[in-house]
Amino acid sequence: MPYGQKKYNEEMIPRSGCNYCRIKEITETIRRRRLIKYFIIMKPGVFTQLHIQLVFAVKHRDRLLRESIREEVFSYMSGIVTNLKHKSIIINGVSDHVHVFLGLNPSVSISDTIWELKRSSSLFINEKKWFNSKFNWQDGYGAFSYSKSQVENVYNYIKTQEEHHKKRTFREEYIDFLDKFKVDYDKKYLFEFFD
Repeated sequence: MPYGQKKYNEEMIPRSGCNYCRIKEITETIRRRRLIKYFIIMKPGVFTQLHIQLVFAVKHRDRLLRESIREEVFSYMSGIVTNLKHKSIIINGVSDHVHVFLGLNPSVSISDTIWELKRSSSLFINEKKWFNSKFNWQDGYGAFSYSKSQVENVYNYIKTQEEHHKKRTFREEYIDFLDKFKVDYDKKYLFEFFD
């Protein structure tokens, strides 16, 4: 994977224990939802270069993504992205939200990608029993597209999330994205921010 993102996929998971069962469960869910069509190899003559940044937040106004678990959670999420046949560029975040930067497989919709990322990562986190209560993601997400010339800047921005959030809140960051990309929004439908 480019840009130093760890590769984490089915081959790295032992053939026994909970994690292998999770991959089997994800595969079965995809089949049940008839998402298997996304895994068809694209036809000759189809060329795309679509770079998307996804942003979503932890539910219940909790800052649960502690630094001690982030690497494992983000690596697992990278595996989900890869299993959906996207190109995982970088996944990073802070305690209350995450940024996923990927090269989009046009056969898989952004909404299906978000659904699978949130569902599978929530199940993974809850199986680990890191928290006394159930972990969930908030409803909603932001999706922002970038050209090839912007990939390095976006990568570096996501890589240094800890630094950015010493100076500005998630609310400020997210509203800035919406304004910069000229996305119309109603404040009552934004995330529950923690500031």
